[in-house]
Amino acid sequence: MKIKIGKKYVGDGQPFYSIAEIGSNFDNSIKKAFKLIDLAKESGADAVKFQSFTAEGLVNDNCFKKLKIGYQSKWKRSVFEVYKKAEFPKKFHKRVFDYCRKKNIEFFSAPYDRESVDYLDELGVNVFKIGSGDLTWLENIEYIAKKKKPIILATGASSIKQVSNAIKTIKKTGNNKIILMQCVTNYPASFKNINLKVLKLFRKKFKCLVGYSDHTPGSIVAVGTVALGGCVIEKHFTDNKQLPGPDHGFAMDPKDFKKMVVEINKMQKILGKPKKEIYDEEKNQYISMKRGIKSSVKLKRGTRLSRKHLKLLRPCLPNDIPADKLKNVIGKKIKINLNANMAIKKTMIY
Repeated sequence: MKIKIGKKYVGDGQPFYSIAEIGSNFDNSIKKAFKLIDLAKESGADAVKFQSFTAEGLVNDNCFKKLKIGYQSKWKRSVFEVYKKAEFPKKFHKRVFDYCRKKNIEFFSAPYDRESVDYLDELGVNVFKIGSGDLTWLENIEYIAKKKKPIILATGASSIKQVSNAIKTIKKTGNNKIILMQCVTNYPASFKNINLKVLKLFRKKFKCLVGYSDHTPGSIVAVGTVALGGCVIEKHFTDNKQLPGPDHGFAMDPKDFKKMVVEINKMQKILGKPKKEIYDEEKNQYISMKRGIKSSVKLKRGTRLSRKHLKLLRPCLPNDIPADKLKNVIGKKIKINLNANMAIKKTMIY
């Protein structure tokens, strides 16, 4: 199972796909956006992701003023003001899209309104992201799915029923190009609820590719995602964790991201392929550690071999008879006179 995103295939047997989520960390500066794209590319990211929304089209200021819960309750400014400042201006989209194309790194975004869906589609993005908060907005999910492009679907703070409804909505349009992302919607997220084994559930239940949209520190979740069959990791990305703003503090910097990519690649090599064989580096150990059939006593030519005539000891040279062939040797006759404690070769019996 694999999906093509731009020039790259993502999925089974393909290199792991790493997404640097720039989000609001460009700090409303096109120059900063370009800088972060350059740093993401240098750090080994396959793609950079932004978020396309307007504060007016995303949050209700009046209702949020009465709501004091979650990580947003710690913000010094109102939720509306924070989102307003974090907007990715429409005028930046094409410039950033073109810059990413020039730098040979995939650009995409999470559209939070129909206008953004259409605009991103017109730009020529190769994939859409649907954030966890919009997983139950089935109307918009259907609209995105009808664009017939791959969809990365995050599942934070969602029940399996809600995930199922979203998947059904996408597949009903004939679009089966889905990457389902396990996610814990908290910033930062704790390790106690990461639950990587959900990836196996998703893969089996929904017959789609899986990955992780991760908000924990470090790269352990990313490496674990590879080990459990995931093909995509998304991590927030910044150039400075100390900067103010909703996303800088828990994001990866270039050093972190580069280290994660190295560890992911190492894990992919470690995982190998579903085939058991004797590897080149252990062939000498096979000879020295496997047991071969030896004579326990002095044998005369023509002796019919019984168990008491034989002992199983290391090593087992290429022409020796290995221990697992013992039953094939018992009852055979020896062709030559043989001293005790000698290897019995295949050519010595009949």
